[in-house]
Amino acid sequence: MLLKFIVCFIAGIGAGLGTGFAGMSAAAVISPMLITFLGMPAYEAVGIALASDVLASAVSAYTYGKNKNLDIKNGIVMMISVLCFTLFGSFIASLVPNSTMGNFSVFMTFLLGIKFIVKPVMTTKESMTAVSTKKRFLQSILCGVLIGFICGFVGAGGGMMMLLILTTVLGYELKTAVGTSVFIMTFTALTGSLSHFAIGGMPDLWCLVFCILSTLLWARIAALFANKASAVVLNRATGVVLAVLGAAIMAVNYL
Repeated sequence: MLLKFIVCFIAGIGAGLGTGFAGMSAAAVISPMLITFLGMPAYEAVGIALASDVLASAVSAYTYGKNKNLDIKNGIVMMISVLCFTLFGSFIASLVPNSTMGNFSVFMTFLLGIKFIVKPVMTTKESMTAVSTKKRFLQSILCGVLIGFICGFVGAGGGMMMLLILTTVLGYELKTAVGTSVFIMTFTALTGSLSHFAIGGMPDLWCLVFCILSTLLWARIAALFANKASAVVLNRATGVVLAVLGAAIMAVNYL
């Protein structure tokens, strides 16, 4: 029991900080920790990680929204596209043998962290609002289609891909990008966790509770800090968190 608590608490720290700072999926941190240190089956570990993501993403989205750093309108449009095309991508992936790339999101997490440190996102809200409503709407649909299909086909990388596309393709200011990303992740994680539990049954209850509470606590702390930080500090903090998490998960997997 003590080992479960320690592993889940540490996993929750990494997952919560990643979610609160960068809209990162908890599955990228919690799953490998539970599999490696508790010997948990991968399917069960992913279900627990997705369930942990729901409340952590929701409380983060609430914090960002309270600070006016959330684009709900376009977020809903993108979320619908992501959910629909994740299912389509999963179906296509089932027809292609050995198509999964489980390590993709971990490597991308590390590279994205380096990117935020070396080349920070300094877009302002003023430049965001300069884009026409119609153009933003169409961009949200197309990007949602792309993110959903790749996530369904590859099986990973949702939170990181959303942050990357929101900041680089759609030109979002970093705080608004993270807020919109965690808003979408709340619903995608809920859908994913329910489907995992429906198919694989209920997971280890203690691990589930420990991971949810730890991730929720640290996501809240990270979101509060992120919304009060300047753009420069937030870019650096986000970059460091992502780079360290990415490197740590790769070390756990390969060493």
